[in-house]
Amino acid sequence: MPRTPPSARKSPRRIHRLLVIGLLIGLLFVVAAIAAALGLRSQNASSSSAAPSVNPPRSAHPGALGEAGGAVPDGVTVFDDGYPAVANLRPDLLRALRAAATDAAEDGVKFYVNSGWRSPERQNQLLREAVSKYGSEDEAARWVATADTSPHVSGDAIDIGGSNATVWLSGHGARYGLCQIYRNEPWHYELRTDASDRGCPRMYADPTQDPRMQQ
Repeated sequence: MPRTPPSARKSPRRIHRLLVIGLLIGLLFVVAAIAAALGLRSQNASSSSAAPSVNPPRSAHPGALGEAGGAVPDGVTVFDDGYPAVANLRPDLLRALRAAATDAAEDGVKFYVNSGWRSPERQNQLLREAVSKYGSEDEAARWVATADTSPHVSGDAIDIGGSNATVWLSGHGARYGLCQIYRNEPWHYELRTDASDRGCPRMYADPTQDPRMQQ
């Protein structure tokens, strides 16, 4: 009977050592995979939280005139009739907003209201705050209209909160007649009933370019 060469024989102790080494190597691979997955998840979360949100400027004193003047707390949607900012919008604009919001919900998008209808008093308050913030009436006019010219006061405009909602509207809003009016305000939408056939009109650079603001 041929004999097994010494080099081909493995003692139980050597076999045990090789098994332990193999298990340790496998464990290191598992730990490395888990650490990589956790690191990627943390990086994605950090990137998401760092992304700037697109929201209109709010009053520094939102409670000064209260909800009766058009102030809205966080979380109000276009379906919340209990707030004058929503309930006092023009009916045709509100219908279009709710139709769009219903369809957007199927894509996981929710329409929050940062501002809708405003009383003249609240509009004047916002304008005073804008003058203080931007340093001049001319610069403030790029962001806030007077009470006599603001489409918010007439119930013809809404400021939508959330970058995902404004992105959705930029792609689908014309179908419902909802159009962004000012290039510097991606949150400001008004109703243009013929937009579903002709598309939304060309945007103004800012409110100072809008002929309605020259009245």
